[in-house]
Amino acid sequence: MKRNNYSTKVFFTIAFLLSITLGKAQDVMVHMEPVMEENTSGVAEEIEESEETSSKLEVSGFVDAYYQNSFNESPFPTSFTETHNSFTLGMANVVLAKTVGKVGFVADLAVGPRAEVANGYNGTTLSAIKQLFVTYSPLDAVTFTLGNFGTHVGYEVIDAPANINYSTSYMFSNGPFYHTGLKADFALSDNFGAMVGIFNDTDAKIDEVPGKHFGAQLSYSDDKVGVYLNYISGKDAVDEEDNVLETGHQVDLTATFQLTDDFGLGVNATTKTNVMSEGNNTSWSGAALYANYAMSDAFTLGIRGEYIGDPDGLILGAADGSVFDFTISGNIKLGPVTLIPEFRIDAAGKDVFVDADEVATSSSSALIFAAIYAF
Repeated sequence: MKRNNYSTKVFFTIAFLLSITLGKAQDVMVHMEPVMEENTSGVAEEIEESEETSSKLEVSGFVDAYYQNSFNESPFPTSFTETHNSFTLGMANVVLAKTVGKVGFVADLAVGPRAEVANGYNGTTLSAIKQLFVTYSPLDAVTFTLGNFGTHVGYEVIDAPANINYSTSYMFSNGPFYHTGLKADFALSDNFGAMVGIFNDTDAKIDEVPGKHFGAQLSYSDDKVGVYLNYISGKDAVDEEDNVLETGHQVDLTATFQLTDDFGLGVNATTKTNVMSEGNNTSWSGAALYANYAMSDAFTLGIRGEYIGDPDGLILGAADGSVFDFTISGNIKLGPVTLIPEFRIDAAGKDVFVDADEVATSSSSALIFAAIYAF
C-alpha cells in the first residue's frame, strides 16, 4: 500500500537545510575574527577548547514506593496508584547525560510498575526506555532533538520527584506521556521560545498508524512566570486501505506563577477532540489549579483541584460525565528522601466509581503514603 510521506519529507528537508545554513553562518563569523599575528599553539588551543566544551557524564535518578488505602477498596482510575491496601513499588530510574560541544545525548532508563505503565511495551527491553535521544545545537538559540523524549503537553510528568502530588491527575493520565521523532527548539529571545516537531504515534516508540503526528509549542518565561501553549495533532486510526478513520487534535495551556519565594501557583487547561471520518466527533476537556507553599525548608504543602468534562464518556465511561478531584499532599524532605502523606477525594456527576461492596457510587477517596529517594 502506498503511503503519503510528503509532509514528513518536507519537515526533514527544512530541518536539514536550516542546520546547514546555521552552520555556515557560524563558520563565516569564525572567519571574520582577527587572525593572531603569531599562533604557535593552535593544536593546544583546540584541545583546550574541546575539553572546556565537553561536560562530565551526569548521572541522576530516583526510586519510589507507596502504600494506598482506598476507602472504596478500589483505586482511582488514574496512572501509577493502581493498588489498594498494598505496599507497592514505583520506579527505579537512572539518567545518563553528556554534552560534547554542539552535540549531546540523554539515556533515561527505568524499571518497575510505574515505568511499565509510562513506557509501554511490557515484556520487552523497550519498556525500560523512558527517554533516549541525541541533541545537536548549531547555534545557542537552536537545538534539534532526535529520539524518544517526554511530551511537551501538560503540567505533570512521569517522574515522581518533579510533582507536588504523588497521585496523578486525569489530564495527565489521559494525555500524551512521550513522543518519538524529531523536534526543533528555538530561543526567539531571552524570554520567548518555540518548538516544532514531527512524531510517531503518540506514546509509541515504533510507528504503526500511517502518517505522522505534529506538535508545536510557544512559550514565555522569566524569573517569576512561565506560560506554555501546546498543540499536538495526527492520525489515531486508519482502515485497512489507510483511509483515515480518526484524527486527534489537542490544545493545552500550562502556566506557573511564583508569587513569593514560598508560594507558587500552577495552571493547566486542555481540550482533546477526535475528528471522525463519518462524523460524530468526540471530545473531553479539563482544567486544574495547583498551589504549593513552602512552610519551611523541610516541609512543603501541595494542593491540586481538577475538573474534567467528559460528554462522550471517553475518560469516565459515562456519557455527559464529569469529575472533580481534590488532592492535598505534604512533602517532608529528609535530605535526599521525600516523604509524601496524601489525601485525595474524587466526586463525579454520575456513578462511575465502585465501592467496597462493588456497588456503583459517585465518589472515591483514599489515603496515600509515598517515599521517594532522589540523587
